[in-house]
Amino acid sequence: QVQLVESGGGLVQSGDSLRLSCAASGVIYSSYRMAWFRQAPGQEREFVASVTWRNNKKEYADSVKGRFTISRDAAENTVLLEMNNLKPEDTAVYYCAADAFPDSSPAVIGAYDWWGQGTQVTVSS
Repeated sequence: QVQLVESGGGLVQSGDSLRLSCAASGVIYSSYRMAWFRQAPGQEREFVASVTWRNNKKEYADSVKGRFTISRDAAENTVLLEMNNLKPEDTAVYYCAADAFPDSSPAVIGAYDWWGQGTQVTVSS
């Protein structure tokens, strides 16, 4: 069992930066994949970025490539999402997720076994 708690959201202006943090408690095995998703009002939840715990392989949605950076700190059991040059279209609730058996695309929502409660990011123009 894994518990995920996100933090770091807030209200910022277009062009600003934010860093989201996901604290994981419980056992995080080296085979796990961690990810960030987001969900804007009235829209479906979408993939943002993922990182594998063992070999630190990272993947990003096209919409955030070059602006967002995902990282993991194995010693602290934490996953970070550094978001730069934020845009109003980045406004959403951001969720952290963990996949215990990453054998599919990281963008598949159903592949993830645990989810955090989400943190709100609002970008004003």
